[in-house]
Amino acid sequence: MHLHHLVYNARRPLFLWNLMIRTSARDGLFTETLEIYSSMSKFGVCGSNFTFPLILKACGKLGLLRDGTKVHAHTLLMGFDNDLFVQTALIHMYGKCSNLAASRQIFDEMPVKSLISWNSMISTYCNYSLIKESFKLLKQMQVLGLQPSLSTFVSIVSGCSSSGSAIWHDLLIHCCGIKLGLDSDLHLSNSIMSMYVQRGNINAALSIFYSMAEKSVVSWTTIISWYVDRGDVAKGFYIFNQMRREEVGLDSVVFIHLTSGCLQVGRVSIVSSVHALILKTGCNYEEPIQNSLISMYAKCGDLISAQRVFDVGEKKSVVLWTSMIGGYVYSGHPSEALNLFKNLLTTSIRPNRVTLATVLSACANLGALSMGEEVEGYIKLNGMESDLRLQTALIHMYCKCGSIMRAKEIFDRVSNKDLAVCSSMINGYAIHGRGKEALNLFLNMQKEEGIKPDAVVFTTVLSACSHSGFVEDGLKYFHIMQRDYGLEPTIEHYSCLVDLLGRAGYLNLALKTIQQMPLHAQKAQVWAPLLSACRTHHNIQLGEFVAKKLFAMEPQTTGNYILLANTYTSVGKWTDAVAMRRLINERGMVKEAGWSQIDVNDTVCSLPFGNQLRHIIDPLSFMQSLKI
Repeated sequence: MHLHHLVYNARRPLFLWNLMIRTSARDGLFTETLEIYSSMSKFGVCGSNFTFPLILKACGKLGLLRDGTKVHAHTLLMGFDNDLFVQTALIHMYGKCSNLAASRQIFDEMPVKSLISWNSMISTYCNYSLIKESFKLLKQMQVLGLQPSLSTFVSIVSGCSSSGSAIWHDLLIHCCGIKLGLDSDLHLSNSIMSMYVQRGNINAALSIFYSMAEKSVVSWTTIISWYVDRGDVAKGFYIFNQMRREEVGLDSVVFIHLTSGCLQVGRVSIVSSVHALILKTGCNYEEPIQNSLISMYAKCGDLISAQRVFDVGEKKSVVLWTSMIGGYVYSGHPSEALNLFKNLLTTSIRPNRVTLATVLSACANLGALSMGEEVEGYIKLNGMESDLRLQTALIHMYCKCGSIMRAKEIFDRVSNKDLAVCSSMINGYAIHGRGKEALNLFLNMQKEEGIKPDAVVFTTVLSACSHSGFVEDGLKYFHIMQRDYGLEPTIEHYSCLVDLLGRAGYLNLALKTIQQMPLHAQKAQVWAPLLSACRTHHNIQLGEFVAKKLFAMEPQTTGNYILLANTYTSVGKWTDAVAMRRLINERGMVKEAGWSQIDVNDTVCSLPFGNQLRHIIDPLSFMQSLKI
């Protein structure tokens, strides 16, 4: 039955109205529940202590405080101010509608309180993460001789998990559950185990896990998520294999955690195995799974499989489109990302903020300035120009596309600058060789905006110093990063420092810096800038030493051999240069041709470098082919 049936029969007895209200509330149709109650009131039918708890539940679910207050007034007029069920529903409703004071007032004024009333008030406090107040009520219950129920403990455990309360709260609630014999309940055990996992106490969680006589898919997923989220993917898959041997039913939540693990590992074989299992269980049509699969395949470089997953999606949401566009951007295929975005615009689906930020990243990588300007126009047209994430993406795009002044204009308009937007502008100054502006902004960011820098910002600051030749400033900020902010240098920081010293000609100091680094940081990414500096400053002896290091680390990287050959060429050692290039051919390595990209009539065209240009015989006919 639906609402229109009631309109034509106003003489229905109360129990039929209650039946309609209960059915709509049970099905989650809370707006319809309130509409039925409104019609019922218009026809002069008065509610009962069965009606009002359902109506109050609907108000709480929809967060309608004003309507809930009106229903509260109806209960008073109808004489239900002392009814246990109605008063308990009022506690719950006001708690859901963010009026904690009203909830507590009703609770305190109740002449008789049931266990459900106590649970409702405790649950309300837990929803607000007020754990101390929850424990006070728990203690009062026990003083009055009321034993907490399973529902009581589940509410408090949930509150402890989300509030960051003291560890002794966790232990106390766990011990109380054991004392009352509730620790054997599967739901409570899962809740306590999840609480310990969120606290980082994996030993306590595992103790509960292995002592459980019965484990559900939630139990297994909780432990798997712990290992995967902390990067121990192998252990996560080991637990998953144990779960398979127990023949526990699988759900989409398990697969989301597994796909997250695959993203960290980045191996196509593992991704394919997980995908096959997803197909077998029939979870492949769920959108979160499809998004995870696309991300997995894209990170592994298998864009064909990612595109297949995208293509089989029957009802593609904007999230799925964004995942596929992001997959192309992540894999270094910005042109394909922009083409897919153009296809999206031909559908009825509208891009959201995440989509637009992803597309702007593609424009930045491709240097597609005109496309980026069109995206900015779309952002303004749809009233999203004040979105901080999009402002940051626009600044990055304009900087990468060579329009530093346009980026500055957007940056100046940002009213609530954060670390990301400042970092993006500093990086823009750095890549444009504007070291002074970058350092000034870095200082103003801390003094005027009160923003604390992180490791990423210090990387851009060191890069700015490197490109502008500010050796003293670079060394100063490298030490400040560690001394004042407690940030341990990463490979990126060391690479910037070596590049800074090498560009300035301090080759021996750059070499000493590398040799004094931790062993895990002495990778090709750090040695390569020094080899480039040896070429610039014509230091053959050191260049050969560095090249040997790089050959051992990356024996198949053609660029290292070419860089050494160019180093020989810079001092006129033509024979050694030719020998080095011959070595590339003897080892079967192939030098990829370099390409330059230009934006012509909203189309990004690629042009080859160097000798590749001989294939373009007639420049005039080539320009005509581009319709210039």
